[in-house]
Amino acid sequence: MDLGEFNRLSADDARTALRPCLDVDRWIDGVVEARPYPDAKSAVESARTSANPLTDDEIATAMSHHPRIGEKTEGASAEAAHSSREQAGLGALDDSVQDRLAAGNAAYEERFDRVFLIRAAGRDPEEVLGELERRMTNTDTQELAEVGEQLIQIAALRLEGILA
Repeated sequence: MDLGEFNRLSADDARTALRPCLDVDRWIDGVVEARPYPDAKSAVESARTSANPLTDDEIATAMSHHPRIGEKTEGASAEAAHSSREQAGLGALDDSVQDRLAAGNAAYEERFDRVFLIRAAGRDPEEVLGELERRMTNTDTQELAEVGEQLIQIAALRLEGILA
């Protein structure tokens, strides 16, 4: 869909289109209510600012749709399709990288009790692994803020893709 189509959608249809980007009602409502957008850049900027920062509960809700980094997504949902495209940029992971990601994911989940989330688009595997290692030193509060920021970045990129 292009920007004109998005601007013309009913509020309910626009909410349905946005939910796979970020399953947070406050974010969805903010992006929908700010229409019509004069250009895609304005829509994406709205996606970056509408609900930033996310609350702890919003993060928990949104995280329920995200697979582990480095793992194939399952299902035919729009969220799964987005995740597959985003992680495809990491390329084929060799066994060493796959093993390091699996170990890092396990350690992260043990430490923070949720999957490691990072905007994969535009990053290579070594950068993802470096960020995973760096973020393991975060406090719980720092990490929750980073997760929220990653969710917002992912949502903005997904909206940009929808409007392309």
